[in-house]
Amino acid sequence: MPIDIDILTDAADLRAAQQVFRTAMVGVPPLSAESGDGLNELGRTLGARVAGELVGTVNSYTSWLVAPGGARLPHAAVTHVGVLSTYARQGIASALLRRQLTDIAERGEVVASLRATQGGIYERFGYGVAGSAARCEIDVRRARFRDTVPAAGPVRLLTPADGWEVPAKIYATADVSWTGAIDRPSHWWRLQQLMRGHGHVAVHGEPGAEDGFVRYRADETTDWSRRPERTVVVDDLVATTPAAYLGLVRHLLSADIVDRVVLTATAPDAPLRHLLTDERALRVTEIRDETWLRLIDVAAALTRRAYRPGRPVVLAVTDPLLPANTGTYRIADGAVTAVDAPPDLSADIAALAAAYLGGTRWGHLSLAGRVTEHRPGAAAAADVLFGVADHPFSGTYF
Repeated sequence: MPIDIDILTDAADLRAAQQVFRTAMVGVPPLSAESGDGLNELGRTLGARVAGELVGTVNSYTSWLVAPGGARLPHAAVTHVGVLSTYARQGIASALLRRQLTDIAERGEVVASLRATQGGIYERFGYGVAGSAARCEIDVRRARFRDTVPAAGPVRLLTPADGWEVPAKIYATADVSWTGAIDRPSHWWRLQQLMRGHGHVAVHGEPGAEDGFVRYRADETTDWSRRPERTVVVDDLVATTPAAYLGLVRHLLSADIVDRVVLTATAPDAPLRHLLTDERALRVTEIRDETWLRLIDVAAALTRRAYRPGRPVVLAVTDPLLPANTGTYRIADGAVTAVDAPPDLSADIAALAAAYLGGTRWGHLSLAGRVTEHRPGAAAAADVLFGVADHPFSGTYF
């Protein structure tokens, strides 16, 4: 069955690709023709056709990703992967993803990442789980801040007219520098507005100098105000300073009418429970994979992240889809050098991606047989070099 893949540029084709994706996902509601405009970055949407029919699609956004140490790497945010169920398991998704990897490499982007609807697909294309997110629930009736928690700055509610523009400006101008954070281009903000157009937004900081925001809403139920347990759902919380984090959390817990606050995605090691006099007022109800990372240029990615002091490690990497990445690299004294030497560790590109941000330990990968240790203690040495202070977390779903 011949599969023709090309870059979609016509407006009608881009709308059709949006519909293909939503049909393939089954539970994603359709968009009107007009509302779907502006959701795709031009030149980055691929379409797969069989006998002239558009049956599959994938696209990406130009972005950046923060590596350990704070460097912002050129990054492709991969999204909207979908194939019509009538054409499933015929190699169409594989053809799209392979072609996309080649296109991303030609653009000179160093890494790519995605959020996976299904977990068993993307490792064979070189993606590894590099960061996680936690879902937390707070019993507001029991949650009290410790007296030792510092006060924060001013928090104010935005009007609906400012509810999207101001957060986008904060994210673009404040110090978004935690490991795993990614850029949020205009296409991302437009999609969020379509998906989550209702709710409330509070910001921290003086007007024009805000350093954080939170978007929240009542849970989707009827007769919310009369329910015995009234729940607020937090869709997005961005705090670029400790003061912003404290101020926004205090705001969430301050409404007398609210009984429970649900944070849909927060860092697994977020400090929230330590702020409370009763830590059991907070429950972590789920930890799930968040960032599926793919290294597009291994040499550049390894060179541009920071390392902790430790014993040198010689790492051999194999990448069957982007063979230019296959090679051996010595990591020592904070520097990375391509070498022709026996390796201490061998890994495929997906295992390296999982360990790259510091969220997955080399020792665990070795235990699972995903990396080979040629020198005893090499995995432990790599864990020291690749170690990070905080668990990698993006906070941006796309």
